[in-house]
Parts: sequence; C-alpha cells; structure tokens
Amino acid sequence: MNKTCSLSIVALAAAVIAAGCSKKTTAPPAAPVLVAKSFTTNVPVDIQPQPVGHVVAFSTVAVRPQISGIVQKIHFKEGAGVRSNDLLFTIDPRTAQAVLEKDKALLENAQVQFDREQKLFGQKLVSQDEFDTSRANRDTLAATVESDKLNLAYTEIRAPIDGVAGSVQLHEGNVVKAQDDVLLTINRIHPIYVQFAVPERYLPEIRKQMAAHTLAVSASYDNLTGEPPRGELIFVDNAVDTMTGTIQLKALFPNQDNALWPGQFIRATVTLSELTDAIVVPSQAVQTGQNGSYIYVVKPDETVELRPVTPGITVNDLTVIEKGVDAGQTVVTDGQLRLSPGAKVNIKGNDQPAPGGKQP
Repeated sequence: MNKTCSLSIVALAAAVIAAGCSKKTTAPPAAPVLVAKSFTTNVPVDIQPQPVGHVVAFSTVAVRPQISGIVQKIHFKEGAGVRSNDLLFTIDPRTAQAVLEKDKALLENAQVQFDREQKLFGQKLVSQDEFDTSRANRDTLAATVESDKLNLAYTEIRAPIDGVAGSVQLHEGNVVKAQDDVLLTINRIHPIYVQFAVPERYLPEIRKQMAAHTLAVSASYDNLTGEPPRGELIFVDNAVDTMTGTIQLKALFPNQDNALWPGQFIRATVTLSELTDAIVVPSQAVQTGQNGSYIYVVKPDETVELRPVTPGITVNDLTVIEKGVDAGQTVVTDGQLRLSPGAKVNIKGNDQPAPGGKQP
C-alpha cells in the first residue's frame, strides 16, 4: 500500500469518527409546554373562610293570641311571604261581640243613672258620696266597653312584621288560650344576618380596617349558582372564645333574591383591603425548589429562564407575584418537569385565565 492510499484511509476514518461525534452532540428536542401571560389586576385581600357559619333571621316573631277562643279561619299559606298587618287568623268573634253588647247596654244605663244623680246633686237632694259613686260606675263601664272593643279586635290576628310565615301550630277548630299558645312564627329575611367566626389573630387587622371603611363579606355554600351574595360586616363580638380561639362576627346582607335562608350553613369571606395593579400569574406556574419559589419565563428565542420569585396571596387560582416577574411576560404553566434553565420549548397552547384584570 502506497503512502497516498494510507492517507486516504486515515482521512476517511477521521470523517466517520467526526460524523459519529456530531450525532452525539445534537440538541435535544424542544419540550412541549403550556404558557400564560402575567398581567396586572386588582386583588382582594381576604380572610379565608371558616368551615362553618350560619344564617340568622333579621328578626323573629312568635305570633300568639291575645284572646282565648276557637280558630275560625286561617288566611295565609304556610311558607309564604306576609306583609305587616296582613290578616293571618280569625278567632270566633261571637263571644267577644256578645260581651261588648252587654257592657254597652250597662254603660247606657249607667249614663242615665249618672245624668239623674247629677241633677239631684245640683238640687242638693243626693250626697257627694252618692254622686261620686254614680260617676265612677259610669266611667268604669266606659272603660270596660273600650276593653271589650279591643278584645273584639283581637279576634283578628294580623302580621306584626314583613317576613316569611312558618308552619301553622294550631289549625282551624282548635281552641287557643290567650298568651300561652304559639300559632305561628314569622322570620324577617330582608335583610338577613350571617354569623361566623374567624381566628383571633385577624382581630387587630379587622378592627383597624373597620375604623377606616366598611368591610365587604361574601357568603358561599354548596350548590351555589352565580355570584356569592355580598353584604357588609356590622358587628364584632366583645370577647374571644377561649375554647376555640376565635372571635364571632356578624354581617348584614340585603338578601333581596332570597339566596340566604335562616339556619343555612355557609362559608363567609371577609375582604380586608385590595391590592391595586398587582402582578399575577396562574398559580400552577409557581414551582417550589430547594432555594424557594421559582417560575420558568419563556424568552423571545423560545428558551426558558428560571426566575426566582416572591409569591404573595392566592385568589381564584391566581397568585400575586411580589418580586421576580414583570407584567406581560410569558410564563410556563404546565410541563415544568421536562425543563431546565436554557431549555428550548415548544408552546402547545395558551393557558391564559380570563379574570377581568388589566392585561398588557
């Protein structure tokens, strides 16, 4: 083999080796990821709901008869709304009417007797004592007639407040006893109260914020459709429960749509304040590593940069980023496990939420 042939073989071998080496150093394929844009919005600072709160009627009235007798007629439907002064029950008025007529007759006779005594007294024919007795008898019977009229009016039992009627306790034909029997309970639900408890650590901030402005409260419950009812905090209890370490609060809700019902269990959220123009990202974009929280930010060349961040509060699957990301940057929301700093990505979709904030 001549020298020229030997050199050709060596060159060919070097080319083969170089080709093999070039295949080993080929860049890995781009990792598929989902992304979203960071943006600014106003974020409420809430006290997280406690497991249990409950709804309380604004006022509750137990309807009792003011006169004894037989329930003659019921004028409403159980569970229906009633207005103040609506007729609810009629108690048989015949006994009260008869008593009134009897006492009116006695009063007429007493008036005649008084008129006669008055004339005789003017003629010095009766004593002062006899005249005073006649006048007292007339006045007593006049008061008795007024009382009888009131008892007759009591045979019509009317609603004392606006509200929702409960179940009837005594039906038509039952004999009721004045002051003792409860015929019906009415709950006023416009407006309505929500009572709940929060840990005592929130008490200083709640008192501070209440002194500055009205605190909004929302109420949610299982199977709620639409937006949670909203009210305002009106009461903070005067002592912390030493057994649970919580403080009782009360909020007032207009409840015009009857979304809240007395006795209902709810989860209440108090909004203490609001972060204005906060930078937020979908919560799934925030990862936790040995050195703290971080986010993968996609650069214009479709490679990623690991960005340490300082996350704030989380609301509705959005996390506030206090430091580390600017508004309008593209962040990875899914596929982070396949990434490392500088890795190439293949964007498969946009995971952008639509929370109604200011998006760049």
